[in-house]
Amino acid sequence: MESLSLLMEGFAGALTPMNLLWVVVGCLLGTAVGVMPGLGSSMAVALLLPMTFALEPTAAFIMFAGVYFGGLFGDSTMAILMNTPGQASAIASTFEGHRMAKDGRAPQALATAALGAFLGGFSAAVVVVFLAPSLADFAATFGFAEYFALAVFAFVATSSIVGDSVVKGVAALVVGLGIATIGMDPISATERATLGVPELFDGVSLVTVTVAVLALGEVFHIASRVRRDPKTVAMKAGGRAWLSRAEFREAGPAWARGTAIGLPFGIIPVGGSEVPTFMAYDLERRIDRKRPRPMFGKGAIRGLAAPEAAGNATTGTAMGALLALGLPVSATAAIMLAAFQQYGLQPGPLLFDRAPDLVWSLLASFFVALVVLLIINLPFAQLWAKLLLIPAPYLYGGITMFCGLGVYALSAAQFDLYLLLLIGVVGFVMRRYDVPLAPLMIGIVLGPLAESSLREALLSSDGDYAVLVSSWITWLLYGILAVVLVVTVRAKLRARRGADV
Repeated sequence: MESLSLLMEGFAGALTPMNLLWVVVGCLLGTAVGVMPGLGSSMAVALLLPMTFALEPTAAFIMFAGVYFGGLFGDSTMAILMNTPGQASAIASTFEGHRMAKDGRAPQALATAALGAFLGGFSAAVVVVFLAPSLADFAATFGFAEYFALAVFAFVATSSIVGDSVVKGVAALVVGLGIATIGMDPISATERATLGVPELFDGVSLVTVTVAVLALGEVFHIASRVRRDPKTVAMKAGGRAWLSRAEFREAGPAWARGTAIGLPFGIIPVGGSEVPTFMAYDLERRIDRKRPRPMFGKGAIRGLAAPEAAGNATTGTAMGALLALGLPVSATAAIMLAAFQQYGLQPGPLLFDRAPDLVWSLLASFFVALVVLLIINLPFAQLWAKLLLIPAPYLYGGITMFCGLGVYALSAAQFDLYLLLLIGVVGFVMRRYDVPLAPLMIGIVLGPLAESSLREALLSSDGDYAVLVSSWITWLLYGILAVVLVVTVRAKLRARRGADV
């Protein structure tokens, strides 16, 4: 009951005219960026992050909620209409969603995706409202050793699961950790990895890295392939823009199963919602094989409904893990953590006590954003494809300009623009060789936490490393990590054997 009363207070803050305006603006901007070719929800958050710093914290994060969920809706729109998912989490939606669009059922596919995203996200928001305070109370029992174990869990799980190559995942993590060490040592206050450059004494800004890797790196990647990749023609969508009763009955169980699969993955650092979306799709495909008339491969509505619900359910509970534990389980959540830190806020158990108005207004804004997005996307989803009529040079030129303006506005330092360009090239090289970006972002964000927790734990125990495994929480985290690694290794070995055969 206490959570409900606090949520009502959050709605009182989120539904003020100005904050409601920022939710709508965030939803529109997030969806607009999400539907652009080659971009996605994480790119939307990265590009629009500097814009929020002109607002007071509550308004900024309410707008961010709209951007966050709006980008996910945009990912699905591109996946269905253009067979071009804005993010890896929308790949599973292309299999049946694009087939529906090719068969002239694009409006029904878009409606299925919008409703699935709404139901999955709404269910996750309800779970977060009741679960996040309990998670925060549990996290209050964490000491330095527990936080170090949590960071190691995120490092190893993310770098080993995301992408096809463990080596590439670990390499991306090492790059992120390397960037995180630049600046002054937090304990001894000595400079390190600065190469004697005074501008690096304060470290590298998370915003600069985020915009460079996710936005500018993508621009360089698109520019390098402009003469290689054929142009994609937008799918013409006709017919009714709603679901029939039979289609509702068909999609309903898939929405429910997808939501159930996606909810737990929001607190498991596997790099985002890629894993649960594929699991949800695979489950529906297995069920379909047992039916008298299998529909998968022909535009099965359940093959679209389940991944959409799973992806947004994972995203919603990921925000709960971020708020309550301070644990980003995906690249987008890592950017959100960077936004909190820019405002001098540290997500975790103390956030609920130090900034309750902000936390509960933000949780309330999840519900508001999902309703706004449903209103926007059900009747107007097809209109977002019109953005593809913008010539590519103007589109990506504009993105580059906003990257530079956003980073320069934070510090007014020309050096940050050079840094933006350099790290953007790193992002391009990583894309060129299929190195995953999520481990890099996780390494940058959680690197300082892991380092400070390790050193404080050792200082408090006179250098006794046994303190790192001295509680049941650390044993539990390392045990779960071991299980995750075993399952991942077995899956990769099976895939390799299947490929050899």
